[in-house]
Amino acid sequence: MAAGARWLHLRVCRTCGKVGCCDSSPMRHARTYALTAGHPIVRSLELGENWSWCYVDEAYL
Repeated sequence: MAAGARWLHLRVCRTCGKVGCCDSSPMRHARTYALTAGHPIVRSLELGENWSWCYVDEAYL
């Protein structure tokens, strides 16, 4: 946890496996990484969730 920020939910990059926090978290690491690295698709790491999200299309997969 950086700068005392609380992670709400974690997302994992479907291209390389990097883990980052979701858009509901203050730092939005998953979105920032996806757009700067050119790896736009993440999936949820939450128990019981089985979905992916594309940051470019702003859509579930």
